[in-house]
Amino acid sequence: MPELPEVETIRRTLVGHVAGRTIETLEVRWPGALLGWQDSEFTDIVQGQMIEGIGRRGKYLLIALKQGWTLIAHMRMTGKLLYYAQPEPAEKHTHVVFRFDQGELHFNDVRKFGRILAVPTDEQMLIPSLARLGPEPLEAGFTPTVLYQRLAGKKRPIKAALLDQDVVAGLGNIYTDEALFLARLNPSRAAQSLNEKEIQVLHGAIVTVLQAGIEAQGTSFRDYRDANGEKGAFQEALQVYGRANEPCQVCGRPLTKSRLSGRTTVFCPECQH
Repeated sequence: MPELPEVETIRRTLVGHVAGRTIETLEVRWPGALLGWQDSEFTDIVQGQMIEGIGRRGKYLLIALKQGWTLIAHMRMTGKLLYYAQPEPAEKHTHVVFRFDQGELHFNDVRKFGRILAVPTDEQMLIPSLARLGPEPLEAGFTPTVLYQRLAGKKRPIKAALLDQDVVAGLGNIYTDEALFLARLNPSRAAQSLNEKEIQVLHGAIVTVLQAGIEAQGTSFRDYRDANGEKGAFQEALQVYGRANEPCQVCGRPLTKSRLSGRTTVFCPECQH
């Protein structure tokens, strides 16, 4: 599933292509991709509207339209938004095609879990999935003190707490494993057991791995691509995620894989206490 660095990379690659352009026509190939709307209703809202800008909240992409509407896109497991400068035949798993005066944007999703929702712009942050989100970890307001407050009193493992979008927005399995390794914290430790110094180190690790992920344009194993159809490169820098039983790059001991709160977790039993 695309996490914050992947969605931010999609946002950045989309801006140069579609910001300021008008959606001239819309082709809905699978109405199920449009959360809460019939395809005809969605078309009436979107067609003829200019894209004013593209933002992000956690793992959600926010496409602002000029006449007071915003498209909220969630990629889920395999969703992609792909821009083509010239008309391109829709693939089997392309569910929605936005056509502009120049170029077109395809919403493609093999697993059919991704969704696009149209909402009035002034109501977008009232949508439950957005309203519940925790702080953005790359914004100035996300401080060690804020992280300490978000984790206070939580008995569940720190890995599970960080995956909770109510605690911090945008973290998923990849960057949580990487941040905990960088902070030298065992993912099974109770969140409330971390002291202020450990919280400060964890805060820095979260920011560092997310920034590195964005600089590498995300992590690509199978499905993730940016709006240009390009893979990310952060998979080449991963310390623990996806490296179970391989040697730790710090101490050389084999990395351990476990199941924690329903999620596969990889860590170093020597380096992470």
